[in-house]
Amino acid sequence: MPKLKTHKGTAKRVRITPTGKIMRERAFGNHILAKKSKARKRNIKTSAELTGGAVKNVKKALGV
Repeated sequence: MPKLKTHKGTAKRVRITPTGKIMRERAFGNHILAKKSKARKRNIKTSAELTGGAVKNVKKALGV
């Protein structure tokens, strides 16, 4: 069976931690920031863990 290629679009959007969690960036942090509160913008900057069925799909796309 041939080697699987890494899905490069997915690889640019997520990273795998040393413990094996898949981390992603949060959405809505690029424009129209004036109406968003400081707390909301601060929360958008933090990364989030991928959960549920998406983890299986992402690991398959990354060849992990």
